[in-house]
Amino acid sequence: MGKLWEEIKFDANFIKGHQLQPGWYKVLKVFLILGFLVGYVMLFGWRKALIFCAVFFSLSLLVHLAYRINTKKYTQSWLDFEVMEENGERIPKKIGIYYYIAVITNLAIGLLVSQIL
Repeated sequence: MGKLWEEIKFDANFIKGHQLQPGWYKVLKVFLILGFLVGYVMLFGWRKALIFCAVFFSLSLLVHLAYRINTKKYTQSWLDFEVMEENGERIPKKIGIYYYIAVITNLAIGLLVSQIL
């Protein structure tokens, strides 16, 4: 359990510290997600919102793990994730269209599944 906790802390620190998205976008993203979830609860109820959350966040975790594994903990370029070397240190520089397509696909699947069930 300690190893898992260390890996979660590693990812949390990466997410807080990376420059792949502007700082204002990282903050805005939290409010967008919360606003969307509140609206979804108000429109469709708690049950559908919980189903949406379970599907969306599970699929998003899979995307996150795919990038984490294939970039060897964000130190190697893969797909649309670009890592550059600066002063002997590997720095993530860019994430691109495939990542955002995966997020939008997860959103669509979550919406579809929550409305069907």
